[in-house]
Amino acid sequence: MNWGNGFTKGEQNQLLDVLHKVKDPEIDSVSIIELGMVEKIDGDKQVIHIYLLPTFMGCPALDIIKSTVLKALASIEWIQHANVYYLNDPPWTSDRVTPEGRERLKEFGIAPPPKIDVMKGGWEVSCPYCDSLYTTMENLFGPTACRSILYCKSCKNPFEAMKPLSTLM
Repeated sequence: MNWGNGFTKGEQNQLLDVLHKVKDPEIDSVSIIELGMVEKIDGDKQVIHIYLLPTFMGCPALDIIKSTVLKALASIEWIQHANVYYLNDPPWTSDRVTPEGRERLKEFGIAPPPKIDVMKGGWEVSCPYCDSLYTTMENLFGPTACRSILYCKSCKNPFEAMKPLSTLM
């Protein structure tokens, strides 16, 4: 995440605290900070600009996320006006999900995005319930564009996994 020049350390912490409360509308245990969606915070003490990276182009939750960010920022008394923008460059990749975000996804029952093994040319997904790698892809297309449906052959549970996205692909 990048910061503009107009903020003290205390203001940065206040902004981060507020943005940590903005959760993904479909996965309410993980914040937009933990998903790595916040690219830049800019502006000054009165007008603030938040630049977000969509996890997938055409994600239907983008308007909801924008509205929730604006409502959250309205709770900070020194902000007079806020703007939220979506950027396509740099592209969001699953490498941006923080370690805390990966843990929260797993607690929710969604396998975090696996690391891509460039040498093997593939990816392995461990089960969020039992951590087994003895899993199979049931359907590349899950309930949303960013998730797939898998099945764990060890604990016999179906589960969703975030698709890995990388600039290496």
